[in-house]
Amino acid sequence: MRRAFAFIAGSVLLVTSDAASSAQDRLPPIPQEHLTPAQQRSLEEFAKIRGTAPFGPFIPLMRSPEVMVRVSALGDQLRYKSSLPPRLSEFIILLVARQWTQQYEWFTHESVALKAGLRPAIVTAVADGRRPEGMADDEDIIYSLCDELTRHRTVADATYARAVAKFGEQGVIDATSIAGYYTLLAMVMNTARTALPEGTKPPLAPLPRP
Repeated sequence: MRRAFAFIAGSVLLVTSDAASSAQDRLPPIPQEHLTPAQQRSLEEFAKIRGTAPFGPFIPLMRSPEVMVRVSALGDQLRYKSSLPPRLSEFIILLVARQWTQQYEWFTHESVALKAGLRPAIVTAVADGRRPEGMADDEDIIYSLCDELTRHRTVADATYARAVAKFGEQGVIDATSIAGYYTLLAMVMNTARTALPEGTKPPLAPLPRP
């Protein structure tokens, strides 16, 4: 059985002293009174970029405030200004989230992917760790590109040629950049054990490891 993989952003978690966090969360929201000047500036910059307080992966990233701001700006570009349509961008994000079993990433992006037009059967297959059947040509190309990068750390000539023919060189770079960006967020959140909203059941089952 071929394995899939996956990526995120989500419900707002305010950085306040009374913010609820899971007992397992290693890097929960920082109380306002404990913010450093650099962290306070990063909050203000984040609000300019995103129009909200930090949430999800940006809460642990607050421990390195300049990184948090730059990561946020890159995410704004990749998610909202990519040359790829949202259906494919969200497909990549789910593939990354599945690969890393990143619960927050999947929880946040599953509904977004469905709303963007990704078929429920494809989402279910990715969640199960299966290669989806009946994918559209552009979805099949994206899956193959991400699958090869994840499993082989490279992309075959034939897959690359298909991707360039379909999306152009910019589209290939945008696709791989989205995968890399959400892999970064997944790594941060898996390290921090970023919590799901209280009462939310983890949406992904563990995948068997080789």
